[in-house]
Amino acid sequence: MFPLDITAAANIHANELHREDPGLAAVYGKLQQLDPAGLRFAAVLRDTIDQLLNGEITGRYDWKTLFKTEKTHAGTLVEINLQREFKFADGIDMDYQISGIDVDCKYSQQLGGWMIPPEALGHLCLLVWADDYTSQWSAGLLRIRAEWLNAGNNRDKKLTIKAEHRNKILWLWHQQELPENTLLHMDPVHRAAVYEASSGQARLNELFRRCQQRRIGRNVIRTVAQQKDYMKRVRGNGGSRSSLKDEGIIILGDYRSHQEIAGQLGVPIPREGEFVSVCVTPADESHAGPRTLIDGSLWTVATAGDVIVAAPTLPSSISRAKQ
Repeated sequence: MFPLDITAAANIHANELHREDPGLAAVYGKLQQLDPAGLRFAAVLRDTIDQLLNGEITGRYDWKTLFKTEKTHAGTLVEINLQREFKFADGIDMDYQISGIDVDCKYSQQLGGWMIPPEALGHLCLLVWADDYTSQWSAGLLRIRAEWLNAGNNRDKKLTIKAEHRNKILWLWHQQELPENTLLHMDPVHRAAVYEASSGQARLNELFRRCQQRRIGRNVIRTVAQQKDYMKRVRGNGGSRSSLKDEGIIILGDYRSHQEIAGQLGVPIPREGEFVSVCVTPADESHAGPRTLIDGSLWTVATAGDVIVAAPTLPSSISRAKQ
């Protein structure tokens, strides 16, 4: 079954190739089996971009601040990290073997900009794209044919796929949601306020104060705190949960109990390694909107004009639910 956002013509061409090419069909089926919703793939791409930004050391959050050599290295890191995540066997002539078939992995920062080496002719390529500015990513399969490629003008004679033949790509996932780079997409005024804070702990407090009801990943925490014990800075006992308690702000993590609270409040549910902050206010049995029971009392999301009281103590649990 193909993603609904692909044009009908592309579906027709890709479906024909899928039927005609058993190897293509086998690799497609295996990848769909390994990652039906594309969540693992998306996580690898998010982590790879964050690995290049290296925010804990550099404080960077914007792809444009990377050096040219770092951007060039992105394709290699995507290839390595996908192999680690999915445990693909080494290929004979290409990067991987998937279902016993050689597959080359190509990553581009621009959709359609994949550079295909001459030795990939006749082989399957896993074509990957991710854009931190649009928070989107894609991955598809293509059996490389010479007539579908533009001539290479670079020194290593790498080729590109002709625009009119990109409809031959069998998309595994197309223009899917890439986990958000929160710092990149923040209001610049709020981001400046975060970075103007005097310490790692103060920066994290400001982040959770100004980025409520948004998923904040572990790498964002690492970038803002710029400390090796960055996770400690989120928790109670002196961390952001303690610091923001009097402001009525709770910080939900990836514990199952926290995810249930998020769902009941109607705010984004934190996935593995993520946090969501939200200001809450007491509710009663007559409250018609979303509400949840925390620490023996009913609470709801605070709105302008609500009385702000100290936030409740969240339940703790070692049970996490991957999504």
